[in-house]
Amino acid sequence: MLEVIEAGTIPYAEALDWQRQLAEDRIAGRLPHDVLLLLDHPPVVTLGRNSHVGNLLEPSGIEVFEVERGGDVTFHGPGQLVGYPILDLSAYKRDLHWYLRTLEQALIAALAVLDIPAERNAGFTGVWTRGKKIASIGIHVKQWVTWHGFALNVTTDLAHFDRIVPCGIQGVEMTSVERETVKGERERLWDESAGAVIAGFENAFGVSVIPSPEGAARQEHASLRT
Repeated sequence: MLEVIEAGTIPYAEALDWQRQLAEDRIAGRLPHDVLLLLDHPPVVTLGRNSHVGNLLEPSGIEVFEVERGGDVTFHGPGQLVGYPILDLSAYKRDLHWYLRTLEQALIAALAVLDIPAERNAGFTGVWTRGKKIASIGIHVKQWVTWHGFALNVTTDLAHFDRIVPCGIQGVEMTSVERETVKGERERLWDESAGAVIAGFENAFGVSVIPSPEGAARQEHASLRT
């Protein structure tokens, strides 16, 4: 069972604390099922374990966090659908390569629902469409329980990526669901993208998804929601 919590806009520091606590609860057995947090953040830059300081081009005027996920530098902001899967891989496959590829497959399937052709890019983690990067992935795993996750650009202001070398990939062009489709009402694009991602997780991970307007994990951390 995968409990999906659509949490709205949450400051990055609060969401980081939330997912860390959920992961610890999952490891300790206090949380009896997996959780997928779906949300977005106010503008923030995060630096993964493999980040290079030179890839943060313009740090002024924005919060910067160093975190335990893999990967290099990335941007999170309004209109970007961020997913934090808290999964016990012991119930799936204890293989980080498999997990990364399955996350990519879930997003590729989601974008297909949105009529956006998407694919992997050999040698890189993430999802591309028409030669441009539309989703980034960076994970952390402890005792086979995951946190951190993915960021899918939906209606993101792509100018923010000028602050960084996204994921440390020189010359990469970022894109979004909004840019790759016939532009529609922004809230509709968000809702359709969230629904497509949930369906992608169901198919890729073979899970039963339970939407959670008032689930146990959500109630415990009600103070973190906005």
